[in-house]
Amino acid sequence: METFIQQIINGLVLGSVYALVALGYTMVYGIINLINFAHGEVLMVGALTSWTVVSTLQGTMPGWLLLLLSLMAAIVVCAVLNFAIEKVAYRPLRNAPRLAPLITAMGMSLLLQTLAMIIWKPNYKPFPILLPSAPFDVFGAVINTTQILILVVTAITLAGLMYLVNKTKLGRAMRATAENPRVAGLMGVKPDMVISATFVIGAALAALAGVMYAANYGSVQHTMGFLPGLKAFTAAVFGGIGNLPGAMVGGVLLGLIESLGAGYIGVLTGGVLGSHYSDIFAFIVLILVLTLRPQGLLGERVADRA
Repeated sequence: METFIQQIINGLVLGSVYALVALGYTMVYGIINLINFAHGEVLMVGALTSWTVVSTLQGTMPGWLLLLLSLMAAIVVCAVLNFAIEKVAYRPLRNAPRLAPLITAMGMSLLLQTLAMIIWKPNYKPFPILLPSAPFDVFGAVINTTQILILVVTAITLAGLMYLVNKTKLGRAMRATAENPRVAGLMGVKPDMVISATFVIGAALAALAGVMYAANYGSVQHTMGFLPGLKAFTAAVFGGIGNLPGAMVGGVLLGLIESLGAGYIGVLTGGVLGSHYSDIFAFIVLILVLTLRPQGLLGERVADRA
């Protein structure tokens, strides 16, 4: 029973990270129907930026303050980066055939990985423990301060994002642009500004996920964003891409499926497969969803798109 509870906790934490990245995917898709495959690399840049700040200032201030400062730096860097990516790589191709921006996104992903390797070098870097590491007992399982923080921050972020989209002027502009950019422009909305704002918000979410991921797993590297980015895309499709609650549900469920699979795959296969095969569950889920319910669990709802 303790193992089951522990895997549930691990799955919720992992799923929360996927959900934060999936929200960025689904926001951009909801506006311009583009899958930004460089989004995982934005997560990586955020994590490496945070590591740079932490490594430079470690020992000069309390750990929680250093983590907050590094998060703010990561958000700023990622926001500027994603703004530039949208302006340089995606905006000129907005009216091009659908395949062109998709290929561009993949090329941007590889470019960011290469630049990160040049700037930060290819070796793995340990991310310091900044928060108290003493575990809390939960029915025999354990959870630490960093994991609790990830769960709380993710819940607050989703609530804030839902408020932004449904209750603010920018949110109304996002929904109008998602519905019909040309008509929204006639009504006084500036689609280019809305799209840029969406990319900036998505970058902030990716930076937050990158810092939380690094703080929880304790290492950073220039390829660290590829697999979480791909799984977050799977989560967005799983929940219903273009649907904010769907991205959250898809991320959490995918994290739970992957964590429970890693915990029990050895038992289920008689030891043939080990926990390091857990990645296959994300793509099994993607295949099943695309085959059985292409619109995702909650479907794509224009009113919730951002």
